[in-house]
Amino acid sequence: MKLPRFLIALFAIIAAVGVTVPACAQGSAAIPPERQVLVMVRHPADHFQPGSSYGGAYGDQLARSARERLARGIARDHGLTFIDGWPMPMIGVDCFIMAVPEGRSPAAAVEELSHDRKVAWAEPVQLYETKGAQASPNDPLFRAQPAAHEWQLADLHRIATGRGIKVAVIDSGIQANHPDLAGQLLVNRNFVVGQEEVAENHGTGVAGVIAAKGDNGVGIVGVAPGARLLGLRACWQQRGPGAATVCDGLSLAKALYFAVQQKADVINLSLSGPDDRLLRTLVDAALARGSVVVTAYDSAKPGGGFPASVRGVVAVSDHSLGDRSQVYIAPGTDVPTTQPGGRWFLVNGSSFSAAHVSGLAALVRQWRRSADLMLVSDRPSGGEIDACATLEKAATGCDCSCRGSLASVRREH
Repeated sequence: MKLPRFLIALFAIIAAVGVTVPACAQGSAAIPPERQVLVMVRHPADHFQPGSSYGGAYGDQLARSARERLARGIARDHGLTFIDGWPMPMIGVDCFIMAVPEGRSPAAAVEELSHDRKVAWAEPVQLYETKGAQASPNDPLFRAQPAAHEWQLADLHRIATGRGIKVAVIDSGIQANHPDLAGQLLVNRNFVVGQEEVAENHGTGVAGVIAAKGDNGVGIVGVAPGARLLGLRACWQQRGPGAATVCDGLSLAKALYFAVQQKADVINLSLSGPDDRLLRTLVDAALARGSVVVTAYDSAKPGGGFPASVRGVVAVSDHSLGDRSQVYIAPGTDVPTTQPGGRWFLVNGSSFSAAHVSGLAALVRQWRRSADLMLVSDRPSGGEIDACATLEKAATGCDCSCRGSLASVRREH
């Protein structure tokens, strides 16, 4: 039976925003993303040392200087302004950020750069939007969570909690010391140049759906409360009532690269936007290295938008899409979750459906360390997810038609 909605007084808890480390690339904050292009120059991957510190500490200073001189030369040859560099040895390129002067389109600059033999490829910095819509405030109990009854969440947690699994949340800022998130983040890092780390609605909400603490007497419980999060801020909340949360391609690329470096088991991308060669290359690298990549499906865009259109990515919606067999359906309506200021609100949208599936992927990964996420649903390769059958299949090799087997695995793996 579907429970009625109800309101309870808001918890009188105010929590401070967590401290973060600024992103490595600097200097592009004053130039809007739409006036920037990314220029990829081939770099020998064997210079990369896996144990090196983040930010591209590979090779010697002389080699780094030579690469920067090369980039500055390319910028000068094409009438651009060099801003910064971001080494990506894992995919064999150095990414250089360059500004396009007023009166010239970034598309024209990219076309010209594509004929330069020193350039592997170039692309404009593109914008992406998260796919969530926030409803009115609420202070929910566990039984108000859709997953509590639709996914039998309490039963799932007797089998697995996501313990030992790392989930990268590439999103807007997360309140790391929210009462339901304190201790759940291994990292809370900011990749948005020129902006200080702040707690924001979308990222904090997605983090709560995935890994809010259980049995702590407040708020909600995440789908995978035993998992630990990599909070990677690549998006920001725009100002004004109803303002969207947006991301730029460079910030997303840096966050994705970091997630792959850190060997994230699951990467949550609750967003959608235009296809992008650099981001596609990094998503492919994540998949090739064994990460489960989960994203929101945007029905207004061809193929669900990017990265939903990438083969191997798990695309999730909050509502049925008819015969679109490659799209999974998960709870995404009136979902109570964490919000900045130590609060809990109701949220809606495929962003939060994707977060549910990322949490489920963490539960599955605790039992089955496979790159493939074998979701059980009401039709092949898509449709409404049966979370019970999915986890039972990972734990026992059977689906929920194997009655009684669920009880036999009600223990922490």
